[in-house]
Amino acid sequence: MVGNPPPHYGGRYFVFVKLTSSERVEGVGEAYCVPFDPHLVARLIEDTFARYLHGEDPHDIERIWRRVYSAGFTQHPDLTLMGVLSALEMACWDIVGKEAGVPVFKLLGGRVHERLRSYTYIYARPGDRSDVYMDPVLAAERAHEYLAQGFTALKFDPVGPYSAFDGRQLRLPDLERCERFCRLLREAAGTRADLLFGTHGQMTAAGAIRLARRLERYEPLWFEEPVPPDAPEEMAKVARATCIPIATGERLATKYDFARLLRADAAAILQMNLGRVGGLLEAKKIASMAEVQHVQIAPHLYCGPVVGAANIQLATCSPNFLILESIERWDGFHARVLRKPIRWEDGYVIPPSEPGLGVELDEAVLAQHPYTDKPLHLEMAGRPI
Repeated sequence: MVGNPPPHYGGRYFVFVKLTSSERVEGVGEAYCVPFDPHLVARLIEDTFARYLHGEDPHDIERIWRRVYSAGFTQHPDLTLMGVLSALEMACWDIVGKEAGVPVFKLLGGRVHERLRSYTYIYARPGDRSDVYMDPVLAAERAHEYLAQGFTALKFDPVGPYSAFDGRQLRLPDLERCERFCRLLREAAGTRADLLFGTHGQMTAAGAIRLARRLERYEPLWFEEPVPPDAPEEMAKVARATCIPIATGERLATKYDFARLLRADAAAILQMNLGRVGGLLEAKKIASMAEVQHVQIAPHLYCGPVVGAANIQLATCSPNFLILESIERWDGFHARVLRKPIRWEDGYVIPPSEPGLGVELDEAVLAQHPYTDKPLHLEMAGRPI
């Protein structure tokens, strides 16, 4: 468990895994947003490893995956178990790539993309005069900074706090604020950048449709997770009612969840998080399922750089890749915890040539930042909004 110091871009902490093969080859992985104390998550990872991976060949990923997926007589998508499995699975791929002497994307179909277009959230900064997530004027000013750095797509979520009691109908002032965000950001960006309208499942389908009709004139590239993730049929209602592409998937796990989404025609863009979805091979299967229906992928990232590195491997070998989420330019703490930072140039990530996932953790830096606090990686409001 590694504490992510302020401003906490990517979450309060990261849960990394390191596996070592009998040939002394090391592989790293990362679990995303498992909803328990990270020290307990570490114990879950250790237990799963001892039961299902210890003594196994890291090349046998399908065999390992099925055994863990079925653990405890379950055989059903489970976000906790899938976060644990994702971390272990990507560490196996890191070992396999290093043993073969090639990047993982070479083992998953080979290079399709020479560089990967990326986007960032419009983040708060220490000393801001107001809350950039709720102040469209400040957000538009910050957009100019990101455009000057080379970004060609920016994400923002002005809907408001997300609650354990969502979805909800937005109030008229909330609808007006969201529309004003889009208007001012479109004026700031012109045609130089796409606008990615994020939400976190805060609305009912009816409420999301009301908002989408206000936003359509500003041509967002997507409308993200407009309703909670447990009802793809409701999300499909939104998709049918708007011309804005629907993007979703960060809170789903395995090909089975994504198959429901695709069968419902609920999304045009899938945002699997490789630290939760079931790992690299599962994400590649989902990408291929999506390709059949001309649906694109945009790997999600709100965690650490090991998931980011896995996202890069998947994106590089996927024909239906659209865009990659970055935590700004992969600088700050995300660069410090790596021996060699992820390469970002003028709005694009350059896939690595190093074997495996292409990143190595700096364990001396990790040791300086233990996570000793109590809050989880992300938490919702515990009351209705």
